[in-house]
Amino acid sequence: MSLKYLNRSGLLLLIIAVIVFTSGCAAFTEHRAGLVDGMLTECPQWPRCVSSQETDQDKLIEPYRLQGDVDTAWREARSALFAMPRTTIVAEQNNYIHAEVISPWRFYTDDFELLLEPAERVIQVRSSGRIGYYDFNVNRDRVEALRSELTRLGVTESY
Repeated sequence: MSLKYLNRSGLLLLIIAVIVFTSGCAAFTEHRAGLVDGMLTECPQWPRCVSSQETDQDKLIEPYRLQGDVDTAWREARSALFAMPRTTIVAEQNNYIHAEVISPWRFYTDDFELLLEPAERVIQVRSSGRIGYYDFNVNRDRVEALRSELTRLGVTESY
């Protein structure tokens, strides 16, 4: 066996390891989004998801606390979500919106969900990557970017 062959096979193994690591072993896991018993789906075990209904403190994020008219706030939230780059609304019910957000590289798709609870005057929120292990806080940053926009519009309380 020549050194040249070992270098090529070593390089090939390195390339395969990088692909597996960047796409994550979780790339082949079940994709979950939507409502379960009137609540947002639980986050997966991997740190690529945040939710305002999560019990895991590392994945917990504050819901959007509404001010003013709830119906107006919901319309504004929908419009602001729709205006986010590379975002498409794929499912919508009276008090629920499911959007898909495509990464700038067009490789990753994340789920971004809003659930209006009018009696509590909040919008519950969940953002989750579909594949990979860690998201480098992309989902948390996305939720906070929408929060900032809704606060700018006067829809949510600033905290």
